[in-house]
Amino acid sequence: MGNDVVMRILLTNDDGIDSVGLHVLARAMKPFGHVVIVAPDREFSGAGAALGALHLMQPEVHRVHVDGIDEAWSVSGPPALCVMFSRLGAFGEPFDLVVSGINPGANVGRSVYHSGTVGAALTARNGRLSGIAVSQAVTGFGVEGQGWDEMLVGQKWESAAAVAAAFVDGFVRDMPSEPVVVNINVPNKDITDIKGWKSARLGHEPPRRMSTARLEPKVGHEGSFHVRMAWGEAAELPDDTDGGMVENDYVSVSYLGPILNIDRDDVPCAERTLTELIADAR
Repeated sequence: MGNDVVMRILLTNDDGIDSVGLHVLARAMKPFGHVVIVAPDREFSGAGAALGALHLMQPEVHRVHVDGIDEAWSVSGPPALCVMFSRLGAFGEPFDLVVSGINPGANVGRSVYHSGTVGAALTARNGRLSGIAVSQAVTGFGVEGQGWDEMLVGQKWESAAAVAAAFVDGFVRDMPSEPVVVNINVPNKDITDIKGWKSARLGHEPPRRMSTARLEPKVGHEGSFHVRMAWGEAAELPDDTDGGMVENDYVSVSYLGPILNIDRDDVPCAERTLTELIADAR
């Protein structure tokens, strides 16, 4: 971008417009361009890259006030929808970069599949924009990439925002020619206690995972049940994975590739079965 062109940066998250982590991150992005917040009006953790039922919903958008930010909007839909609406021009001129977070709870291992924080960054790439997802570990490790409110007491938001700002500073100086998705996970530490950052491979397990789900009858409602969930103990993750690095007080930086098909010439059983079905239908 030329020196006279101001970069437009879209900020979103999956924890809702009132999230402290979103506000801190948005203010940390101001040195790099014009920041616009477009975020869900409520919690959408675990929404992944879902847009919702477009043929049924009637999305609402409201102007909101966020300290230090000139333009902020809430949307009655998930973060991926916020990104899609922004790409389609609902909030003015085209954006140059999407930054999502700060999510309370490390989005490492398989949690990237259902993370709304990461889903927003993936949706950005679908629209030919780079997306940077920023998450931070919480006390007690969180569960499947999510942090409960009681875990957020003493959360070191400013540390994650400082790390994100350092990364974005380098990123915008040499923007990639093709859009990328970057998944950044930060330990919940003072910045002076973070050992550095490393390029990390995506692991499989999150630091703490759901372990069981059982049905419990709902009293007075025949045939209806509550789902009672439980989670296991904190896992020890390999040091070279994204989760292992965060556990060892390093920032993990992972570039997430697109979903690609696997080349196969055969369609096992399908051709024969389909031929039989067509013959029978005739």
